Amino acid sequence: MIRRKQALAITAVIAALSLTAACGGSGDDDKTDKGGSASGAAFDAATKGFVNASDKKGGELKLWSPQDVDYLDPARAYYGFVWNMQRLYVRQLLAYDAKPGKDGTKLVPDLAEALPVISNDGKTYTLKLKDGVKFEDGSPITSKDIKYGVERVFAQDVLSGGPTYLIDLLDQGQKYPGPYKDSDPNKMGLKSVQTPDDKTIVFNLASANSDFSYLLAMPSSSPVPAGQDTGAKYTNKPVSTGPYKVESFTAGKGATFVRNENWDPKTDTIRKGLPDKVSFTVTTNAEDMDQRLLNGDIDLAVDGTGLLQAAKNKVLKDDNLKKHADNPFTGYIRYMVFPQTVAPFDNIECRKAVIYAADPKSLQTARGGPTSGDLGANMLPPGIPGSDKAYDPYGLTAGKAQEDKAKAALQACGKPNGFETTIAVRNNRAAEVKTAESLQAALAKVGITAKIDQFDGKLSSSTIGSPENVKKKGYGIIVMGWGADYNSGAGFLQPLVDGTFILPNGNNNYSEINDPEINKLFDDAAAAKTPEEAAPFYTSINKKVMEKALYLPINFDKAFVYHNPRLTNVYFNDSMGKIDLATVGVVK
Repeated sequence: MIRRKQALAITAVIAALSLTAACGGSGDDDKTDKGGSASGAAFDAATKGFVNASDKKGGELKLWSPQDVDYLDPARAYYGFVWNMQRLYVRQLLAYDAKPGKDGTKLVPDLAEALPVISNDGKTYTLKLKDGVKFEDGSPITSKDIKYGVERVFAQDVLSGGPTYLIDLLDQGQKYPGPYKDSDPNKMGLKSVQTPDDKTIVFNLASANSDFSYLLAMPSSSPVPAGQDTGAKYTNKPVSTGPYKVESFTAGKGATFVRNENWDPKTDTIRKGLPDKVSFTVTTNAEDMDQRLLNGDIDLAVDGTGLLQAAKNKVLKDDNLKKHADNPFTGYIRYMVFPQTVAPFDNIECRKAVIYAADPKSLQTARGGPTSGDLGANMLPPGIPGSDKAYDPYGLTAGKAQEDKAKAALQACGKPNGFETTIAVRNNRAAEVKTAESLQAALAKVGITAKIDQFDGKLSSSTIGSPENVKKKGYGIIVMGWGADYNSGAGFLQPLVDGTFILPNGNNNYSEINDPEINKLFDDAAAAKTPEEAAPFYTSINKKVMEKALYLPINFDKAFVYHNPRLTNVYFNDSMGKIDLATVGVVK
């Protein structure tokens, strides 16, 4: 069973995965792209296909962000926008395809010559490397380099911060300490990973897991040459396997990436490597960044939070600006959840009363209106295999409060005159506070009195992430958001609704649902041979969770983003909810 990195790392990925690097563009008449259709600038065009397709090389891609990277080291990075940046200089055995739509959610070979051969009843994954793949110094990438990169994840005393799924699946009781404390003279002591020759790598799992291929596509599965590993300092200058290499990096300031002359595009079907140079600049003034973006002085706000309200209003009122903006799904859900340990939410009818009393349109408006996301209907967002955006068991997409149904539910739960409860919400998320206020007003109309308790967002892990504290504080409703680490129903739903994921701190199963039938469905999905075969299990889990009335979905989240019109090959990769930096070029 895969267990998600908790506490601070969870906070980081939640913040990061809600960010969506965004752009779209036109201005280049040379439409010579060989891999997709070309299209002109239009609002939201980059969510549907490539915009301004071109194979022209040259120029500098200028990326800005009000947030610094967490780490350039692929074993430690956990911010979503950094994973996107790592498409520039890091390759894995597998990767998400660089294509629009559902094709972008599919895994394809990257360093591997083919998708894994799965044997031993789904417990053994065997891959072979392509010929001609090299590090930036020209040395060949071998299976041992990939194994060493995986082993680095185990060294959490030195390289903390990144996802730890590989530890959960590959340690198997060995208690492997990582390569820095490895007693093997060649630092190859992780027993569950074998390298029978320089081109072959074999992963042996204790039990079948249909999501394992997704883990091989994470940056944490990248090759690292042992002789050039500098431990905690590796983040300052990681060794490149992609079209760019790190020329310089200064924490809090930015980084410069230049061409990696030993990257062979013939071995890479994903990355175009068009700009001559990529610069990344950290700013402390997001308003200034927005203005520079609209002026065309920079190319992308790569952190992906989208425009601030003033700039957003300006774009919406100007058709010439709006045609270079997009409103993509981020892969995130904004929701409210009812802990069953807090009365009266141990009663399903009391939970239904809140769901029916809520005004979905008002909740959406509180988050920023239609551009903030589509009205939520269930707990599995578009793009995740097994999702069904049309599944709406409580009629939320109608956008209206259903007071008659709410009152009937109150009668059924033995609280005809309503009840009192507390809504917990992070104080550093203005949109979340506004949604809490919207729900508070709606509940009052049916006799439910809700107090709002704003807590320090930095303390989420010990506040709402502590079941004991939730019960002590009487938090009957928690406002939150969630995005997946990888494009799977397990990657999204398991931390939220699998009973084996309930933790004393850093908990994300806020409802504390521990349903044996749902837990078994996760096991059944893991035992499936492929992600496609696993998808129907996640459809079933989503429906069973919604039938229990444990969640009030608010939005299938969207971002409102703008790009420099000079960019080429602009599209949103559905697996990341971001403009794919692997394909972007610039018109000089």
